Amino acid sequence: PAVHEPLDGIDVTDDSLFIALVAEFAAQRNQLETTVANYLALAERHRDLKIAKRATRVAMFARDDEAAFRAAKIWVDLEPQNQQARQALAAMYLRSGDSEGALAEIEHIVADTDDVDETLSLVISLLGRPEDLHAALEVMTYLVDRHTDNRDVLVAYALLAIRAERLTIAEDAMNRIMAGGELNANMALAYVTALQKQNRREDALQWLEKALDINPEQPGIRLIYARLLAQVGRFEEARLEFMLLAKDDPDNTDVLFALGLLNMQANRAPDARTNFERLLDLEIRTDEANFYLGQLAEIDEREEDALAYYRRTNGGNNYLGAQLRVAWILARQGNIAAARGHLNRVRTDSEEQEIALVRAEGEILTDHDQLQQAMAVYNEALGKYQDVDLLYNRAMLAERLGDLDKLEQDLRKILEIDSDNAQALNALGYTLADRTDRFEEALSLIERALKLSPTDFYILDSMGWVLYRLGRLDEAREFLRQALALRNDPEVAAHLGEVLWVLGEHASAREVWDSALRETPGAEQVLDAMQRLAP
Repeated sequence: PAVHEPLDGIDVTDDSLFIALVAEFAAQRNQLETTVANYLALAERHRDLKIAKRATRVAMFARDDEAAFRAAKIWVDLEPQNQQARQALAAMYLRSGDSEGALAEIEHIVADTDDVDETLSLVISLLGRPEDLHAALEVMTYLVDRHTDNRDVLVAYALLAIRAERLTIAEDAMNRIMAGGELNANMALAYVTALQKQNRREDALQWLEKALDINPEQPGIRLIYARLLAQVGRFEEARLEFMLLAKDDPDNTDVLFALGLLNMQANRAPDARTNFERLLDLEIRTDEANFYLGQLAEIDEREEDALAYYRRTNGGNNYLGAQLRVAWILARQGNIAAARGHLNRVRTDSEEQEIALVRAEGEILTDHDQLQQAMAVYNEALGKYQDVDLLYNRAMLAERLGDLDKLEQDLRKILEIDSDNAQALNALGYTLADRTDRFEEALSLIERALKLSPTDFYILDSMGWVLYRLGRLDEAREFLRQALALRNDPEVAAHLGEVLWVLGEHASAREVWDSALRETPGAEQVLDAMQRLAP
């Protein structure tokens, strides 16, 4: 701030003019601390109105609350009817947490005006700025009690309570607002968000239900309600709410998109297709629409349609996923060369995306028994990237190729990077138990994995198998039963059946094997165990 008019109250016979000049030169150099100190000194010495105004404004600009408070008090003393002076002093009271002092100033402001509504708007603006929300909230409580019919005051009161996280007060204010007419959706969202921050989603849902009961024709509120229902997993209720929104606004693209996803989740494929096709017609969110239409076509085994939709997904968050699906479909059709060529042409924006393409190529080759080509892909990639997933995939491929040294090397490399990688601990432990006689070492690894993931059926199966290899048959049986209870997997069934057979429980073993074969006819692991043990 610079001087643009004379400061009439300065006495040129003392050093006041010099102090004023120092203050102005400091202001021009943005040395606000010096400016504030000198203007405040002048205001307190001369008690001149222009100097007091300038001292107050400079101190507030510099956020020197103590100086601004002292200067504002002088300004109010000199010009008690000036609302700006009262507002400045009220703000300083609020910043210091003195709600009573602020109230006294606000009472003066309201009492000295003919336009109460306009003045209240100024006061609300003032109360919305302070850093001490709780003092401001006390002042606003007084205003609400004095001006019960003023909706603006009530709205400001609710917003202030939300910001201060005084949600009981906020709820009361919000209920009074919505009882008196339409509720602003942004306010409702602010209140609901505050409830969610305190893990009170059910309270938020109940409040939104009440709001819709009072004012059912509020699409903004219904949209918030529908989205929150989806967030908490109440998908069918969310779908019905989005259907109501779509009925009133059939071309609302956000509603169409959400409804498409919820229809997919509800296995209502024709309805979902209609939603996403409408987005294509409207030429909005076309990449997302194409991606999900590709998924729907793939579910219906319309592979050529799926390929077309995926290929038209040219950007957005689903671009990479769509291109990976193109490669997998081509591979499923037996066109491995085309799948690899497609992957090599996909755009990438990060190392993470490049690794995802490598993994897809390696997995496609592995699934189609092109194991040496897959190994070459992983070897080349691991020369560039130190990635845990690539190391794990190469380790599993090495196991299929019978290269246990490579498997162990890669898994131990993973454990150097992440000593608590339960998947690597389990894979190494199981391989040592199944393919070597290093049983105690295997047991130690699997125990570490089980401690990290105690309900993982793969690890429970590994524990059962290593205990079996150690001859601890009763313990092995219990772990394998736990694993099979979690998932009726053929390999677990083969293991449990073998343990039961060795324990002499032949009927139980056959029952386990037969159940697995009914679920997975031709399961090689089960048939192998039966052929070895019960030919």
